Amino acid sequence: MPTMLPTLAAVGLALAATTPSTTPPPSKPTFKVFLLAGQSNMEGQAVVALDHPEHYNGGRGNLVNTMKDPKLATRMSHLRDSKRDSKRDSKGDADGDWTVRDDAFCWYRTDRGELKAGPLSIGFAGYPGREHFGPELQIGHLLADAFAEPVLLIKTAWGGKNLHVDFRPPSAGGTVGPYYTRMLEEYAEGVRDARRRFPALRSLQPELAGFIWFQGWNDMYVDGGIDAYPDNLVHLAADLREHFDDPDLPIVVGETGNAGNDRFRAQQRLGTERIPAPSAFVPTRSFLRDPDASPNQGHGHHWFGNAESYFLIGDGLGKATVRLIDPTTNKRDPETSNRN
Repeated sequence: MPTMLPTLAAVGLALAATTPSTTPPPSKPTFKVFLLAGQSNMEGQAVVALDHPEHYNGGRGNLVNTMKDPKLATRMSHLRDSKRDSKRDSKGDADGDWTVRDDAFCWYRTDRGELKAGPLSIGFAGYPGREHFGPELQIGHLLADAFAEPVLLIKTAWGGKNLHVDFRPPSAGGTVGPYYTRMLEEYAEGVRDARRRFPALRSLQPELAGFIWFQGWNDMYVDGGIDAYPDNLVHLAADLREHFDDPDLPIVVGETGNAGNDRFRAQQRLGTERIPAPSAFVPTRSFLRDPDASPNQGHGHHWFGNAESYFLIGDGLGKATVRLIDPTTNKRDPETSNRN
């Protein structure tokens, strides 16, 4: 009687059917997401083209006039699309020739409830229309230049909000700030909606690549806000890294450089230095311009609406972010780019 022994081939087939493969599945292509957060200066107060003699100081320091300065024209030239004709619409907006990226997108729900979502360009500020911008403009240009993957900026910013109460992170103790919660809710909403809204992102997996924080003015005016700022900032960083399950999430903090309170700005720096790497503090005090050379002479809390100031803030924040992330797929070295 023949012995019923399985052949080696049969054994091999059986093992193949029951043993999981040790080869990891191919990773899905990604797009890089950056969470931008803060208060009114992250919302964006830089003036694009408004030039009313009384309300906007005749256009001094707006983006259109700033780019006429030979010292700045080359550095900022990427903001205009040289292939499109410049025109002005009936509202006086400089429209039609501003660069619109096809590899960077912005998603931002304003404090007024308006959703601004689209390819990166001017106009992603808290005001209706396209007559203002914030740090996101130059941040987005630098990040899109640095990485091969598409870039999505989720902007969460509300005027007049402090870290001590409004953005208070869970590990700081006490009541969690409503805007900390809202920031995370809008981040999740923004990523979901952007994947549906932008065809370039639909088949890609989101990868949170950095957190950029530009806030602080109101902590100078809430009891205990200055003293607690370093601790609150450390708690914010730790809680975000825990929430996103990423202990190495790059975190960039911009100085409230328009504030004359040296002690508060020192507290911002101290708090950032206590955040475990990768983290970076970006000084901005030198970006403050003369109010008489700016659109909003009485708005020191908003950098006088000066376009160069906001461009330089975005430039500093963007470069710091790129330096924290070792870009393995680098389209252009930001240190040698003409974006410098």
